[in-house]
Amino acid sequence: MDMPDLGGSLYTRRRICATYEDLERSNFLSSHIMAFQDKPRKDWYRILGAEPSESLTELKQKYQKLILLYHPDKQSADVPAGEVEERVQRFIEIDQAWKILGNEETKKEYDLQRREDDLMQTWPVDAQICLDNMSWNKDEQCYTCSCRCGGKYTVSRNEAEEVTLVYCDTCSLIIEILR
Repeated sequence: MDMPDLGGSLYTRRRICATYEDLERSNFLSSHIMAFQDKPRKDWYRILGAEPSESLTELKQKYQKLILLYHPDKQSADVPAGEVEERVQRFIEIDQAWKILGNEETKKEYDLQRREDDLMQTWPVDAQICLDNMSWNKDEQCYTCSCRCGGKYTVSRNEAEEVTLVYCDTCSLIIEILR
């Protein structure tokens, strides 16, 4: 006996909500941690279909468009169960991406981590230097260290707490800052 559309729709919505609640509960505490500890890391910009150079307003527009498309309440009743779970997972990923990229502070951390990962994959580290061994420049309020090419490595006090890789201002060499 076939269930009427309303009953099937209600059943599907309940199933979607239950799946979403289970996934959200398991992801709740780790949503921000995931941006910085997933191996392999998720590309939150790709999930939103965005570029790192886009403004917060542009990111928000892409987020809103996607969140409406994948929102569990917007799904039709005739979607197969497997696809429902995939769409709910996609909805959660979109929401996590926005939690990271929609907040200036977490976006900055994520961008720094992406840059560091890119540098690590693109160029090998030339040297490892303790921050204590770098010179403190009082005028510019930054740490500096000479590069073998004649250029210099420069890192501000705030950056020194957040990044571990610094590149030379004139060549492609990179140093790793040890704490």
